[in-house]
Amino acid sequence: MGSTPVLGPVEFLVLTFPGNSIDAAITDALTEVVSDGRVTLLDLIVLSMDTSGAITEREIDDDLETVGLTGLTAADIDLVSDTDLDMVRASMEPETTTVVLVFEQSWANKLAAAVRDAKGVVTLHVRVPRDAVEAAVAAAGTT
Repeated sequence: MGSTPVLGPVEFLVLTFPGNSIDAAITDALTEVVSDGRVTLLDLIVLSMDTSGAITEREIDDDLETVGLTGLTAADIDLVSDTDLDMVRASMEPETTTVVLVFEQSWANKLAAAVRDAKGVVTLHVRVPRDAVEAAVAAAGTT
């Protein structure tokens, strides 16, 4: 058994789209943040549900061109569990495609390493919902 890789913050993200393919703009945006090193894909799974409710599952090593994802690679770390996928499958609607991503916030890796080296810990990490940010920005603009 090898040692655990040193990683920055890791996130689990589920994106769902109508139809059986992903818009090219999504692939372009994902490719850009991976290519420039802001994120590192650790795991990627695509689930597509047809009109009858049958689900097709594809992983990063499969041919993803049929769903519009091309040119992506991921680290060899399987982080999405069967339980995770069961939860995602249960939430899907017919004629949708869902992308399950696990990625490292690579941009924060140097900071994370410095915090660990200084014997520090993350005491609080809160993802602020976009609606709350927009409301706060709008409120700040009216004062």
